[in-house]
Amino acid sequence: MRLNALDKESIGIVEKMDQLFRVDRVARERGLTLEARQALRQEESRPILERVKVSIEAARIGGLPQSARTKACEYTLKLWKRLTRFLDYPELELSNNATENSMRPVAIGRKNWIHVGSEQAGPRVAAIISIVETCRRLQIPVREYLSAVLPGLENFPANRVNELTPVAWFARKS
Repeated sequence: MRLNALDKESIGIVEKMDQLFRVDRVARERGLTLEARQALRQEESRPILERVKVSIEAARIGGLPQSARTKACEYTLKLWKRLTRFLDYPELELSNNATENSMRPVAIGRKNWIHVGSEQAGPRVAAIISIVETCRRLQIPVREYLSAVLPGLENFPANRVNELTPVAWFARKS
């Protein structure tokens, strides 16, 4: 089977993405602190991402304006800042697989949860599950975390809410 230039370019982008995952795997295997993980990402992941972006921009230019490929490239570039946010926040995982897997029971049980109420309840349930799953991942007792964070939440400044995340709470506690 022969690959055309566009197929080869797509494979190149996927290989670069694999390199990003390798960097994070090395950080996990070495048990790096968040600060060391961020330094490793800055040194190794940032240049890889720059090459990924150049490849995506080239693929966009090489495609037909209404093609799925061009639309995918434009969508990715439009969200680039969000997609690269993990470089600035070492506590963020590169992959959302753990989150997806933790949300599977929600998707399966959705019909059983009609009693939750309104459409606004969905994001609230997602936020609660996100907190619970983050605590589980960090091996933090959920009840202990919530008991420490919820009292006083009403008067806590909104611009400091990042101090209440399970990661930040765990770091202060340790």
